[in-house]
Amino acid sequence: MADEERGRATGLRVVVSWPQSEYAPAPGPLVSLRARIAGLAGTLLILAGVVAVGVALATQVRAPQPTPAAAGAIGPFQGRTHGPSLRRSAPVAVDIPAIGVHSKLLQLGANPDGTIQVPSLTTEAGEAAWFTYSATPGQIGTSVIEGHVDTYRGPAVFFNLGALRPGNRIDVTLADGIVAVFRVTGVRQYLKSHFPAKAIYHTHGFAALHLITCGGVFDYATRNYLSSTVVFAALTSSRRAGG
Repeated sequence: MADEERGRATGLRVVVSWPQSEYAPAPGPLVSLRARIAGLAGTLLILAGVVAVGVALATQVRAPQPTPAAAGAIGPFQGRTHGPSLRRSAPVAVDIPAIGVHSKLLQLGANPDGTIQVPSLTTEAGEAAWFTYSATPGQIGTSVIEGHVDTYRGPAVFFNLGALRPGNRIDVTLADGIVAVFRVTGVRQYLKSHFPAKAIYHTHGFAALHLITCGGVFDYATRNYLSSTVVFAALTSSRRAGG
């Protein structure tokens, strides 16, 4: 090894080792103060993050869930097999006074795979939609209206649907100027893996209205709710819009 290279190696050993004490010398006062400040700042940032997450979880609002007392019935009032009905007319708006819902109605059909179309989460979460392959509200048969419960930014149009109770009123304004007045008969929740499609979409012998949204537990892995909240209602009367 050349003298110059040997000198560099010797110098390197001097820099990285302290043979007399076997420990690094204590840092100067300025270095120690800076290190303490940096450590304290890092700790505060971590604590702030933990607190922020805790506050977010504590303030997270969960949609109301149907209670067993609200299960009621999925058929018409008092066991009637028939009741009032209206002629076919597309719905244009829905009002649910008990939970403060007033929404224009979109008209959506089915996807190519046969599943029901849903409003856009980004642009239409504040509006409900009538399923065009169902009866119009007031016709003999089942009319289906759906809406989102929430979005990544907060509550959507049917956020409080699970809070409805038997007897609550639902008004659906039709294109011909008639308001179909329904009364809730029951509010239930079903696992999507055991969704009773026949009971929800099957044509009945009376004018039925079913409102559907998501509910139950939210699966963070799939980013989907595991259940559906369904409101069952029956037509009780009708009136002219604005009357």
